Amino acid sequence: MNQSKTTDNNSTVQDELQAQVIDLQMNLAHLEVTVERLDDVTTRQDKDIHTLQRQLQLIYTQIEGQDTESGIAPFDVMADRPPHY
Repeated sequence: MNQSKTTDNNSTVQDELQAQVIDLQMNLAHLEVTVERLDDVTTRQDKDIHTLQRQLQLIYTQIEGQDTESGIAPFDVMADRPPHY
């Protein structure tokens, strides 16, 4: 009887360990998918940032190359006061 009880205990322990290993494997698989998704998002955002930086540099170059007389005049607080002041 003791031998059968020991075998049952060993079987129960092995079943629990196997269930824990399966649970860990499932969690790891979910984490791998999450990391891949985050990597994709980070890569896409990095490309977007570089594109926006190039566009901003282009805009700065265009603004610096403009004549102040032909372009938009700078805002003057005193000259552009609303009439109610």
